[in-house]
Amino acid sequence: MHDDVRTLISGDWYLDTPELRRLRDDCAAAVDRFNALPAVDHDGRRAILRALFASCGDDCEVVPRLRVSYGFNTRLGRGVYLNANAFLMDDGPITLGDHVRIGPSAVLATALHPIEDHRLRREGYERTAPITIGDNCWLGSSVTVGAGVTIGRNTVVGAGSVVVRDLPDHVVAVGSPAVPIRTLPAES
Repeated sequence: MHDDVRTLISGDWYLDTPELRRLRDDCAAAVDRFNALPAVDHDGRRAILRALFASCGDDCEVVPRLRVSYGFNTRLGRGVYLNANAFLMDDGPITLGDHVRIGPSAVLATALHPIEDHRLRREGYERTAPITIGDNCWLGSSVTVGAGVTIGRNTVVGAGSVVVRDLPDHVVAVGSPAVPIRTLPAES
């Protein structure tokens, strides 16, 4: 693993580098190929995803248009369904458990920028925090999940919600910021 990649996923503050730009360009080229395939070429899209992502479980379905920053920081479990226009800003690790369903235009963003120190922000510093989505979750259309968030198993997040704090297992959460509004039964 290249030192720039280690720094990228370490959670420490870093600046962009030519190597990171090259890796994003490589990812963008793969995503362009994915998005350009004919609708019926499921095997071709699956092959690109298996090469792009750190892991891509069996029976995953990713609907074009897809946007991804790096690819190698994303893990998809079995039976994941990722609807159209998703953006995986996987500067840091993104893990989707088995049977996660994500609605159209969702954003999962692992990047953080300095808040208190405007000089660091102006210079372009950033750091990452991982996103983890538990098994059997469903995120509605246009949900945004922020850096460092874990969403528990079997949790449903309503359309348009913004998740900036961890959510427990077995709840329905809505709003901006998303908060649990009811409990769901455990999986059987």
